[in-house]
Amino acid sequence: MTTTNPADPDAPRILLTVEAAAERLSISRTRMYALIKTGDVTSVRVGRLRRIPTAALDAFTTQLLTTQHAA
Repeated sequence: MTTTNPADPDAPRILLTVEAAAERLSISRTRMYALIKTGDVTSVRVGRLRRIPTAALDAFTTQLLTTQHAA
């Protein structure tokens, strides 16, 4: 098991901003908010901030691959 130092700026992020998550999926910020609103991508609130867990992006991508291979 690998442990990461939370103070390490190069450590992988667990939560992303909406903009960073959209960039990671190569979609627009508006489209990301639409996916959050429909529940296709899970998000969390941290105080007043909206964040996307990286695991939610993985789950969304897996769902897309599964549904597109089934069609």
